Amino acid sequence: MMLAYMDHAAAAAAEPETMELSMVADAAECAAARDFGGLVSARPAAVVRPASADDVASAIQAAALTAHLTVAARGNGHSVAGQAMAEGGLVLDMRAVSRRTQMQLVLLSSGGGAAFADVPGGALWEEVLHWAVSSHGLAPASWTDYLRLTVGGTLSNGGVSGQSFRYGPQVSNVAELEVVTGDGQCRVCSPSNHPDLFFAVLGGLGQFGVITRARIPLSPSPHTVKWTRVVYASFADYAADAEWLVTRPSESAFDYVEGFVFCRNDDPVNGWPSVPIPGGAHFEPSLLPAGSGPVLYCLEVALYQHHHQHPDDVEERLGEMMRPLKYVRGLEFAAEVGYVEFLSRVNRVEEEARRNGSWAAPHPWLNLFISARDIAAFDRAVINGMLADGIDGPMLVYPMLKSKWDPNTSVALPEGEIFYLVALLRFCRPSGTGGPSVRELVEQNAAIVDACRRNGYDFKTYFPSYRAQSDWAAHFGSKWGRFVDRKARYDPLAILAPGQKIFPRTPSSAARAIV
Repeated sequence: MMLAYMDHAAAAAAEPETMELSMVADAAECAAARDFGGLVSARPAAVVRPASADDVASAIQAAALTAHLTVAARGNGHSVAGQAMAEGGLVLDMRAVSRRTQMQLVLLSSGGGAAFADVPGGALWEEVLHWAVSSHGLAPASWTDYLRLTVGGTLSNGGVSGQSFRYGPQVSNVAELEVVTGDGQCRVCSPSNHPDLFFAVLGGLGQFGVITRARIPLSPSPHTVKWTRVVYASFADYAADAEWLVTRPSESAFDYVEGFVFCRNDDPVNGWPSVPIPGGAHFEPSLLPAGSGPVLYCLEVALYQHHHQHPDDVEERLGEMMRPLKYVRGLEFAAEVGYVEFLSRVNRVEEEARRNGSWAAPHPWLNLFISARDIAAFDRAVINGMLADGIDGPMLVYPMLKSKWDPNTSVALPEGEIFYLVALLRFCRPSGTGGPSVRELVEQNAAIVDACRRNGYDFKTYFPSYRAQSDWAAHFGSKWGRFVDRKARYDPLAILAPGQKIFPRTPSSAARAIV
């Protein structure tokens, strides 16, 4: 038996609304023609603001009646290479659905009282967090670092953070989806109901359907978080400790493990001022061992504390877990913060970036998954070579486990069990303040990917952006045939997600790819 609860006040306030459509005459005036990356622009013919899944289906069905019209789902506009754009097509503003659809708490009595959140695909994870914690004392287990992304957006890519090694990525933390496929049909799918569609959509880059609703498992939310950062001068020590931590049994594991690279200088963005928590704590560089190189590493861990746990017990456990680590003694920084505050920590970065103008500047980001087999070589060739002076933004490097990912999803991963996220999150300096040009940074990203290929690294790009179908075939590797078959099954006219540049729109009844 299933019981669904919706906040009474919200339910009373909800009124039936209809789909809105706005024609686009000027790309400069249209948010849907741009994205957070700021690297490309594509003017759609119109922006559709659907009120429901049925409206999404109607828009796709209308596009199917034309020869060349395409449809792209846009969440909060945080793609970085035009992935959510539709040149001359229809852009679905999925935030409109979330504003007109309430989140629901679902309790399954047949599952031992298991709790779930039914949330619109256009809802922000930040909204899910506040609703679940404040209204129900519950929370999802897996998050992204930045919470102002939509549920449908991260589920279409992967959804990773420091919790992924333990709880799995977000694509491993969803029980059911409502999806509108490229043939304009609205379907509910799960691991037991239309499983091929369910797994195709997860990590499917929007190619097979538009996620209009997701059912996310919930558990009691922690009360506070013990948050710690420690510094390493040796990448070998850093990687050994990080990999040891993510392979610990659950009873002796942290809830969160991440890490980042910083420069051995006092630059406020690239250097050691970016390390201390809370802000203002002192970093003493004299504690670094003699002979430390220009690049240093920060391991970041967190342990959740629930209401039923005694603070002293959690503190004792934290000490036991930190004791074996080989970090530089004296360069430890710790804070105890609320759970919501911890998950919202990137908001402060956004606020500062908005103040200094870098939030509105281009963001030529590059995200890679690199096998642990090759991460040391990558560190020598790229991090300590091409990027030794920093990137004017966070440079994340931390491990996760392939066994936490379901191989049936569409996500392409390296072969090794342990692989690292390497996220180069560049914040370009505002115009006129110096620094490399956007073109130079994009070229450097391409050079990094070329180096990975040339050196034979076991790697994949995360949030991939390719223009040639041969590159997409190489990206998916042995999964490419399955990806092509799923496209023909669920979006035979190749209407959806044209900004990914994988399949051309076709007026025929099938869109089979030929490599």
